[in-house]
Amino acid sequence: MNKIEDIAAQTGAGQTGGKSAKPGRRGRPVGDREAKRKELLRAGIKVIADLGYAGASLRKVAKEAGHTTGAITYYFEDKEAMVRAIIEHMFDEFDEMLELGDEVADMRKRYQRWIELNSDSDAWLASFQLLARARHEPAFAAIYQQRYQNYRDRLAEIIVKQQAAGVVRDDIPADMLADNLSAIGDGWMMLLPIEPERFAPKRVEALIDSITALLAPIR
Repeated sequence: MNKIEDIAAQTGAGQTGGKSAKPGRRGRPVGDREAKRKELLRAGIKVIADLGYAGASLRKVAKEAGHTTGAITYYFEDKEAMVRAIIEHMFDEFDEMLELGDEVADMRKRYQRWIELNSDSDAWLASFQLLARARHEPAFAAIYQQRYQNYRDRLAEIIVKQQAAGVVRDDIPADMLADNLSAIGDGWMMLLPIEPERFAPKRVEALIDSITALLAPIR
């Protein structure tokens, strides 16, 4: 077991549903706990997008969300725990795209949803801040590694079904196709906020059509 895998085992990264380990409780929040937790995660994304990883703190996230620092420590015992939860939260949204359906036509919905997610400048900025930080934080890297692998594995399962049905080319292994489709999405994510003109609605449709053509069975 390498260092990243060891940390993944210790932190519980990549467990079913992508949920983080339960944080220590330091008070009792009022109202819908899950809704408040998501609100704090969104505030954390906003603060990291605006101030960077180094500039973010639980106090600043609490202020952004309109809560006390004590309220945020109910959910996240420290900054690192909050960041781990933010990364997991981002991947949870990615995983939801895989539930849109197993048909080839459903791929269009996935890429359209991908465009919508990455049109959010705060999430885009925060994701790159955290990805860069993961190079120096093995605990963060372990989450990225495991959750990306989980995503590609699930996508490969969908492609295997499509290949068996004869609607996707089978001259390339499903796991290789899943890796390439993921890379295309990542490439779009990097440039969408910088070159929005390349991702106008009609051009997005044309881009998705081209991916469908590349996946079509070889006749």
